[in-house]
Amino acid sequence: MQLHKRTLALVLAAGTVMSGLVGVGTAAAAPAAAPVEWSTCAADVLAEIPAAERDKVSCANHPVPVDHARPNGAKITIALMKRPAEDQANRIGSLFINPGGPGGAGLIYSAYGSSFFQPEIMKRFDLIGFDPRGVGRSAPLRCFKTLEEADEIFGRMSAIPVTRTEIRNTMDATEDYTDACARNAGPLLNHMSTEAVARDLDLLRQGVGDRQLTFVGFSYGTLLGATYANIFPSKSRALVLDGNVDPALRTSDGAEYDRQRAQGFELALDAFLKRCDADGDKCAYSDGDPRAKFDEVRDHLRTQSITLPSGQVVTYDGYIGRVTGDLYAPTRFKALAAWLQGVYAVLHPGVATFSAQAELLPPLANKHGLADIRAGRTGDTEYLYDDSYYGVNCTDKPFVRVPQLFPVLAAKWERESPTFGRQQAASDLLTCATWPVPRPDRWAGPWHRRTPNPVVVVGNYYDPATQYEFSKRMARQLGNARLISVDSFGHCILGDSAGADALVTDYLVNLKAPADGQVFQPNAQPF
Repeated sequence: MQLHKRTLALVLAAGTVMSGLVGVGTAAAAPAAAPVEWSTCAADVLAEIPAAERDKVSCANHPVPVDHARPNGAKITIALMKRPAEDQANRIGSLFINPGGPGGAGLIYSAYGSSFFQPEIMKRFDLIGFDPRGVGRSAPLRCFKTLEEADEIFGRMSAIPVTRTEIRNTMDATEDYTDACARNAGPLLNHMSTEAVARDLDLLRQGVGDRQLTFVGFSYGTLLGATYANIFPSKSRALVLDGNVDPALRTSDGAEYDRQRAQGFELALDAFLKRCDADGDKCAYSDGDPRAKFDEVRDHLRTQSITLPSGQVVTYDGYIGRVTGDLYAPTRFKALAAWLQGVYAVLHPGVATFSAQAELLPPLANKHGLADIRAGRTGDTEYLYDDSYYGVNCTDKPFVRVPQLFPVLAAKWERESPTFGRQQAASDLLTCATWPVPRPDRWAGPWHRRTPNPVVVVGNYYDPATQYEFSKRMARQLGNARLISVDSFGHCILGDSAGADALVTDYLVNLKAPADGQVFQPNAQPF
């Protein structure tokens, strides 16, 4: 399996009136954590990492309570992978990694550390990846017994419902989806908060023998890091948060958070189109006015699809979905520009077109993970995905529990954010309105508790999924933080900016916190 560092971004960083308890910290006093017992990784796990790493890593399944308020009650296991420090004689400790999501399976990320970290970090830390509760190999939260059940419900949903029929069908199917979660997900459904994951993480820290936590979180992983820092401030050694959420807004007003996420995507798209225009011939979409061209095609697709010379049919949700995914990764900008030009050329025959290679790039995967549905199967097929994305978001983010508000808010958000507003409204806003855990136990602050060392917050100027303003707010809300910024596109930056990477390395290894407010450039520009 080839895994580029930007894969973590495509997990989709995600963002209910107030539901749940604010800052409750309800976990009971737990017994001392047992040590993590490492052993050889399973063959199917090893198959997902580079051959050169397979002899280095070890794996474990570590028990944690389903409900931290009942530490001696039912248990689930958390799947971990360790890549040991290359210089064991000078090993500092363990570095835990969370790739985001929520719902990002982080188990194998320890085997890809060189994509994010400089050599000194690889030498001095055991890198530890893990699947959070409900995700991947850690007691996956599943709302269906069979893939056929999932197909029937997801097949009635539109990714971006526009017409009355699409809206009605999507709303009905979404309620059927949350009903299925209530029937099938089991007791873990009530314990999917980021607070629960942070408490799991503290048990993992103890289990590997570290006195304090060293942690790098990407995207949603920044909320996990901020939550840990405020529940366990004295146990926080060095925390790096890259591609940040706004923790206070996310946990107090889910709708407003998602509305501002849509605005962040609009800012990133506008910057992409302006850079394309400025870079001229380097960008295949630069001829004419890229902004006007984009809007013309988007508005056309709202009522009528476009068929490319290859036979590929471009729909409204496919067009926006492709742009959404590619904005996460500047390495895809050239291909995106060529594809956009090709779509535009169908409406304007005779203009310059694009390469076949650009057209053949795969589209963004279905958000429910069902893009590989197989035709012609018989009988029941086991459902092997997980539903942790909504399990976490509908626990952490408070929404008004009135699904009938969706059409009104979707239209309002679309007027404000013409490309991404309706898309953002069609996800958490709709699903969480009928999520079967109406008053979840979760952490919603305080966020200002001081850690012994400053938390390092890293933000990109043109991050689509977690707009730069969120990183500034994260740094202000934390009790002890330093913000470093990168004048860059894309979601998250570690591994792609030498200046930022050097400061992060010095901080993680030597606990030297960077001066606040420094700005760096990426290693490469998109065009």
